[in-house]
Order: sequence, then structure tokens, then C-alpha cells
Amino acid sequence: MANRLAQATSPYLLQHADNPVDWWQWEPAAFEEARRRNVPVFLSVGYSSCHWCHVLAHESFEDAQTAAYMNEHFVNIKVDREERPDVDAVYMEAVQAATGQGGWPMSVWMTADGEPFYFGTYFPPEPRHGMPSFRQVLEGVSDAWTGRRDEVGEVAQRIASDLAARSLVVGGDGVPGEEELAQALLGLTRDYDERHGGFGGAPKFPPSMVLEFLLRHHARTGAEGALEMAAHTGEAMARGGIYDQLGGGFARYSVDREWVVPHFEKMLYDNALLCRAYAHLWRATGSDLAKRVALETADFMVRELRTAEGGFASALDADSDTSDGGHAEGAFYVWMPAQLREVLGDEDGARAAELFAVTEEGTFEEGASVLQLPVGEPDGDLRARLLAAREERPRPGRDDKIVAAWNGLAVAALAETGAYFGRPDLVERATEAADLLVRLHMDFEAGGVRLHRTSKDGRAGDNAGVLEDYADVAEGFLALAAVGGEGAWLEFAGFLLDMVIDRFRGDGGQLYDTAHDAEPLIRRPQDPTDNAAPSGWSAAAGALLTYAAHTGSEAHRTAAEEALGVVKALGPRAPRFVGWGLAVAEALRDGPREVAVVGPQGDAATRELHLTALMGTAPGAAVAVGEPGSDEFPLLRDRPLVNGSSAAYVCRGFVCDSPTTNATELARKLTD
Repeated sequence: MANRLAQATSPYLLQHADNPVDWWQWEPAAFEEARRRNVPVFLSVGYSSCHWCHVLAHESFEDAQTAAYMNEHFVNIKVDREERPDVDAVYMEAVQAATGQGGWPMSVWMTADGEPFYFGTYFPPEPRHGMPSFRQVLEGVSDAWTGRRDEVGEVAQRIASDLAARSLVVGGDGVPGEEELAQALLGLTRDYDERHGGFGGAPKFPPSMVLEFLLRHHARTGAEGALEMAAHTGEAMARGGIYDQLGGGFARYSVDREWVVPHFEKMLYDNALLCRAYAHLWRATGSDLAKRVALETADFMVRELRTAEGGFASALDADSDTSDGGHAEGAFYVWMPAQLREVLGDEDGARAAELFAVTEEGTFEEGASVLQLPVGEPDGDLRARLLAAREERPRPGRDDKIVAAWNGLAVAALAETGAYFGRPDLVERATEAADLLVRLHMDFEAGGVRLHRTSKDGRAGDNAGVLEDYADVAEGFLALAAVGGEGAWLEFAGFLLDMVIDRFRGDGGQLYDTAHDAEPLIRRPQDPTDNAAPSGWSAAAGALLTYAAHTGSEAHRTAAEEALGVVKALGPRAPRFVGWGLAVAEALRDGPREVAVVGPQGDAATRELHLTALMGTAPGAAVAVGEPGSDEFPLLRDRPLVNGSSAAYVCRGFVCDSPTTNATELARKLTD
């Protein structure tokens, strides 16, 4: 018997549609049912590529006796954290405050008013390692509910009140200055792993947004240490097991500090952010390795994550089926020496084992090794043969859900990578994804634009977009506008950013993750820190600033500057967690510069000037291209040809240089 999840658009919820648990989606009717039955609510939050979410489901949610107890004593709600990041954020904050740690699966028991009173993550089917079993927890919560209701109610109200009282102000007077940015760089230097690259110890996450800050800081100040950290980290990750040496693309994180053994799930947001970071690393250094990784990661996204509708799926699972009928993490990706010999023959198999650091002892589990590339470049023939053999293995599952924010990040990455490396096909894929976002995710109404957070199989989900959706989609549109020269994308970005100002911004310039008129939770979520992806707060600041540079809008620039106040406060203290906010602050310090390229469409000189503008490393530069007299972009107004030739105009801080028809001169103007 299918439960209420059968009609969901989330692949994660659909995975639970046949559970014997009588699951509800997050909806008012579920809480009304709990109130009617006078039972607590059990909230289970996870996502489709979460390994331990699958384990908990198999051990407990698929067990008929456990499910019967849950159905009798609770109203059970299942939430995909990627569909409802607002619900996830509010209750994860409660879990972390109560237990000192968090993670997924997240398990929360609450009242019918949404007030939490007991928390946890994964619980085993039997007591182990000092952990109670899931059934013991269920029975303990139920006993407390029936026998100590007043105490439970007091705890729930106190937790809810504590959460509701947490609200951030801007966090500092003014925007980050030279002192704060220098302190942030110093803090990163202290945390830097000089031997292995990256920051901190194990587990080690790819610091894509910090890399963007380091590259921008070097471009603006010439600080060699910043570029060295970025280049060393980029190479270390690209040569490690966190990078798929056969198929391209990055895994979620490394379980060790050496980047050897990854957690094998591949997320769209990681790969979009890293594709763009490596393209920018190449732009700054000319590194062949950075170019290869940027292009291979772009090709991975198109090959393995692109959906029939033209958008990009959320993730690939870490787990997949094994040849003996089992199911294991990393099974699709790891190799043993004997497997290499079987595919390549003895001689080439031995050569591949040396090239990719595959040993008899193994670097992973049961003698298997994760492919690395300690030195040199991959052998194209060996790689192609191994990739073809790997394609015969059972593939990891794919979460086909389209998340607006992450597709915005992918649009930006593919547009810029395609432009830099002469790959118009990548720009076309970016344009198709952007078209899907406009056609399916954006609802135009009298009061502005509303974004749907997700879609699947061409059907928009019911969940409202949050701040990161508006901001990251705007970021993607702005990048596409700069690359393709179509002013409509700037206009669409403006619609979204007007909504940020109107519906997500507080009186002091602070930003909230949900709109003013969103479904009320026990606390309005608000988080300025960059974690796996840019926070909505810092992403909005960046998009607002770029849009203001394009249009001269004082309202959008003011909103960006006020949002950056929190970066002034947090940057010197926690630079690893405000990387994109610091990158935006670098753009603000630089102007950002405004570049208008004017010339006949298809003209070789116009193309050269345009590519030179896009290749400039000036932080956050706004680039517009079009024919003379065009009204596609505000920056093109009153910009004539120069002596009949294509020309580039560069302005910064309300001051404009004389126009140039020379690409070399333009490049100089973008580095001075």
C-alpha cells in the first residue's frame, strides 16, 4: 500500500512511498491530524543520496513492526531537505543546540504546534556503541508524551522560544575594508594544510568559495600567498581520489585530509562551483591541469546530470550495486589491480596501477583502491578503456529533482567555461537550463516573480523558492547575459533581485532565507555562512552588486553593501565559512568595474574584445556586449564605435577610461 508520498516530486520522498510507515508530507493537515489524535509528530529529514538515510529506512521504516508502532503513536512526516531547506535549517539548528552535533538523517519529535522536544540523527535497530535502538527511542518519547506531558510541553516551549529569539542584525557598521580582508587572508593561512592543500583536517571539503576569494584577492592586491594556496589546493584535489579520474567531476568530500578516499556521492552544487573555480584558476594561471578539470567537470555535468527537460539533476548516489548482487558505497568507482589487468591486459594493467596509485593493499575497503593521479597527466587510451569498462557496471542512482538554486550555479559555470575555452555547446546547455528555469520555475504575477524551488519530469513542485534560489538563479542569468550578450537575462535577474529586496530583506539590511509571506515556522530561518554552497545571504549580495554595476541602480547597490556588513563581522573570525561573502567584498573593493564592448555582431574584433573582457580577472567585473545603438544593456547606452571600429569602454567608481579598440590595452585596463 502506497502512502501519501506517492504523488511527491522528490525522488527521496518517492523512495519511501511504499514504506509501511503512514508518511505525511510537511503540510498543515499533518499537524491538524496530530492535534486531533493528541499524539506527537515525528519528523524525519534526509535526502536521496544520503547513505545513512537509506540505512535507517531499510532497518526501521521498512520494518512492519516498527512502522506499526510509529503509526499508532505518532503522526510521521518525511521531508526532503533539498526541497524544504527552510524546515531543515530551523530544526537542524535545534538539533545542534540540543546535542552539539547534527547531520542526516535528522530525527525530531515535536508537538502539533511544531515545537521540538526530542532530537537525534541515525538510530540503529538494536542498541550499539552506546546508542539506543530506534524502537527504544520511539517508546521513550511516547512514554514521556503520555506520562510527563507538562514537562514535555515546557521543554518544547522553551526550545521554540530560544530559537525564535535568534535573529541576526547586519553584524557590523559598513562594508568589509582592507583590514578585514587582510585578516581573513591571515586566518585562512593559519588553517591552511601546507602539505595536502585545503583547510583544516579530516573530513576535508572542497573549499570552492574560498578559492574564489583567494583568486579575487590576488587579482586585486597581487598577494602571491593567496594565489599559491588556491593553485596548490586546486592541484591537490584534482590529483586526489575526490576527483573522478576517469569520468570527471568531484565527490562530496574526502574522509581523510589527503583527498584520497571520498564520500562518493556527486552533488550538482559542488560540481558547478568547482567547475567555475577551476575555470577561474586557469584564467589566473594558465594551468593546463585547471583547464582540463574545468572542462571535464562541465562535461560530467552535461553527460551524467542533464535531464530530458534541459535542466540538471541534483545528485548521484554514493552507493551502487556490486557484481555479486550486493550494494556498497563507491562500488561504481573503485578498482583492484586484478580488475585493471582484466580490462587492459597485464602490461597496461600494471602501468595503469602505477599511474592511478592502485595497490594490492588498496586505499579503500576490501583491497580496492580509489583512483588518484599523483603525478603527470592521464594516459588518454588507458583512461578511455577503463571508462568504457566502468560503464558496464551498475550505475549509482540519480536524484532527478531540479533545484532552482543549483541550476543557477550550473548555468553560471557552464556559460563561463564555454566562453573561455571556445565550447559553444556548453553555453547552449547553460541557455537551455536557464530557459527551463524561466519556463517552469518562474511564475510572473502582478506583484513580481515567484520561484518554485524544485521540479521533476517537467512538473514544478509546490515548495516556494528560498533566498538562495532567487540569488543563485539571478547569478546564473547575469553570467549568461555577460557571455551571450542577451539583455533579457539581465532583465530576468532584475525581476528576481527586486523580489530579494521586497520580500527577503529586513529593516536593517539583513536578509532572511524565506520571504516575508512564506509559511511561518517556529523561527524565520536566517544564515549568512557559506557551507556546501553560498548562503542565500552572500549569493544575494553578489548578484545585487553585479546587477547594480550593470544598471546603476542605487537601491540594489545599497542592498548589497548592507548585506556585506555581516561579512565585515564574520570574515576576520571565520573566513572558511564566508568564502563567497569575502569574494563579493573583493568585487566591491574593486568597484566592481563596468565593461561595455560595442561592435558589429559576428565581427572578429568585437569577439576578441568581448573574450578579453570575460577573461579579465578584475573581481566581479560586469561585462556587456552589443551593437552600437543597442538597448540590450544599460552599459551600452551612448557608446559609439571608435573611428568605425569595435571598442571597449571601462568604468570604475563613476570614472571612465578612454575607450580602446585594442585587446591588449583592454586587458591592461582590467588588471591595473
